[in-house]
Amino acid sequence: MNVTELDRALRKLRLSGMADVLETRLRHAQAERLPPLDLVAMLVNDELQRRQDRLLERRRVQARFRDPNRSLDSFDFAFNKKMNRALIFELATGRFITQREDLLLVGSPGTGKSHVAQALGHAAIQQGHRVLYREAHLLLEELTDATLDGTRKEVFTELSTVPLLIIDDLGMRKLPPTAAEDLLELIMRRYERASTILTANRPVDDWGKLLGDTAAVTALLDRLLHHAHVITCGPRSWRTKLHGATDTTVTPTR
Repeated sequence: MNVTELDRALRKLRLSGMADVLETRLRHAQAERLPPLDLVAMLVNDELQRRQDRLLERRRVQARFRDPNRSLDSFDFAFNKKMNRALIFELATGRFITQREDLLLVGSPGTGKSHVAQALGHAAIQQGHRVLYREAHLLLEELTDATLDGTRKEVFTELSTVPLLIIDDLGMRKLPPTAAEDLLELIMRRYERASTILTANRPVDDWGKLLGDTAAVTALLDRLLHHAHVITCGPRSWRTKLHGATDTTVTPTR
């Protein structure tokens, strides 16, 4: 069997990670006079790495991040020095997911909540966890649509069982009348079973008015905060800075 035939056979076996580097590895082995076992080991490692890379990329796509390139490396902790940097990096280890803890990020728009939430989501994927990201108003629209088209059970099953669910920007948009009940049902299903990151632009004291159902909000917060880390973001807004404003107390509209 020559190199071309071996390449074709590897691809039929769905070993494209090996096939893509086969000629390079063969030349390397010849130049360095590597033992056959070392050559085989390198090819196997190439295949394993390719599969791992594909799995991570597939999970990033499935997560549906709004900003797919967010990371903690690109976050400027010096801009808002009171943010709990140590806690954020501890959360990035993913232990809070294995311990089924939650995270609530609260602060004005533009203070980095979404950036941190999505960066933690990317870190979780790197550690092998499945993640789903949804903006709060789109999540609630999805649940409303699922109720109308008869797929509510399936949608709730997916949202309830994913190891990390990120609900972003609660309080940014007007919410449907069923928002409090739907969020309560979702949090109840995930309570002590899976981890949730929720970012909110309004303090928890305002959630009753925001969602229009104080009793449901009380029950929701009782479960969400039971095993939760709470981080206050701000007070300075990145968007205000980027627009050259000098008054950092201004709250941008988005």
